[in-house]
Amino acid sequence: MSFLGDIERFIATNLYPNRVAIAIGLVVLLVAAIVAARRRGWFAAARRHPGRTGAVVVLALAIGLPSAWYLGSPLFIRTSLNEPAPTAAAPTSSPEPAATSTPTEASAAPSPAPTPTPAPTLAAPRSGTFTGADEFHFGRGTATLIETAPGAWTVRFEDFSVRNGPDLYVYVSPDAAGYVETAIELGLLKATDGSFNMELPAGVVPTDAASVVIWCKQFAVQFAVAPLATEG
Repeated sequence: MSFLGDIERFIATNLYPNRVAIAIGLVVLLVAAIVAARRRGWFAAARRHPGRTGAVVVLALAIGLPSAWYLGSPLFIRTSLNEPAPTAAAPTSSPEPAATSTPTEASAAPSPAPTPTPAPTLAAPRSGTFTGADEFHFGRGTATLIETAPGAWTVRFEDFSVRNGPDLYVYVSPDAAGYVETAIELGLLKATDGSFNMELPAGVVPTDAASVVIWCKQFAVQFAVAPLATEG
């Protein structure tokens, strides 16, 4: 599907910015085509062969409508999700066994107090602001990479919005510019708008995380990226 991705990028970067002029030009061409068809008698020929004409129309619709829906529906379909922000787990310690005394122990020197186990230190959150890949692939809001417990990581999306598309996935990438093959996959994007959480796979430590990426896996097209920096 890489060639489809190339076509999509060409449309997004070259045609979309000029969409108004292109739409006007297409309307003019359509009117000119209708006038030419009437003058050449194409409509009369189609009426003389209704069976052939109907077959061509049905075939065109059978191919065109599903393709147009798959590629075009993300332009107007939106989904929204709002979840509470994740919280770091409070450290817990095992209770010390209660001390018992005997007559012999009572006269002995007091035992030293047990040394408390230090609480695990969690990594500082890293956050960044989304920007779209181009004018068509917009992206807004923030992404924050949070260690919620030792070895457990979550990406928090806040006030997020992105252009919808087919097969959108979330990645944590070691490249601040966006997706690379070694990026960590978090799964399908939960929603195009809102504030929500996406967890990293268990046992994965993103020591070299540099960005959070919205990536169309099927067409290999980047939609948005949020370069990460340590908060504070």
